[in-house]
Amino acid sequence: MELIIIAALLILVILIAIANIKVVPQANAYVLERLGAYRCTWGTGLHIKIPFIDKISRQVSLKEQVIDFPPQPVITKDNVTMQIDTVVYFQITDPKLYTYGVERPIAAIENLSATTLRNIIGEMELDSTLTSRDVINAKIRGILDEATDAWGIKVNRVELKNILPPAAIQDAMEKQMKAERERRAKILDAEGEKRSAILIAEGHKESAILRADAMKETKIREAEGEAEAILSVQRALADSLKLLNEASPNEQVIALKSLEAFSKAADGKATKIIIPSNIQSLAGLATSLRELVTDAPKAE
Repeated sequence: MELIIIAALLILVILIAIANIKVVPQANAYVLERLGAYRCTWGTGLHIKIPFIDKISRQVSLKEQVIDFPPQPVITKDNVTMQIDTVVYFQITDPKLYTYGVERPIAAIENLSATTLRNIIGEMELDSTLTSRDVINAKIRGILDEATDAWGIKVNRVELKNILPPAAIQDAMEKQMKAERERRAKILDAEGEKRSAILIAEGHKESAILRADAMKETKIREAEGEAEAILSVQRALADSLKLLNEASPNEQVIALKSLEAFSKAADGKATKIIIPSNIQSLAGLATSLRELVTDAPKAE
């Protein structure tokens, strides 16, 4: 009977010992109390607490956490009521302060972010609110981070998830945006037509310039051809005179050539012909010969 009691006691001691051996996982911390007072904070690893004396007050996650708060009604400086919901990214940096600093810390962060948001939006007009998200995010984060230091919480980032103006304001904004898009479309169309007209005019201008350049080039080539032809004739004439001079012709040959040139000139349509004095005698001689040749057949 005594052995059974001893065995039962040993088993109970073992179970109690096992129950008081704790392993803290990675990115977690345990806050330990001894007789109701803060004792220490356990980090990652194996720990043993004293039974019935030590107590784990809170298990704290050291990971970055995200809280999506429901939309909060806020009023802008120009008296427009809108709904804004925020997302807060935070991390617990001091488990002791997080445990003993504030009751229900998540609810405290939510209320603090709501009041901070109302204060910031109340100093801004509607248009500034819609276009200044980064400014609002930075202001809220700064205020929350400073206030939550005493709670062992580090606010890393705050984002405005949605900004919902009243339905009438949304309808007016949509109409304004539509009108603005139509205006930009008309401007783009007008600029396109203007550009097209400019390109067409430049094309006509360049075409006219090219045609003029082509005509100019043609005339220049024609003139060069005519000049080349005249030069060739002059060269041929000069060559013929050179050959004639080199041949040392006598006076009879020169007279005969002059007579041939005169006969060619006489065959033309000119009404007046001036006969050089040096070939007049030759012309008379030629006439006499022609008469003799003509009279001979008549005499027979």
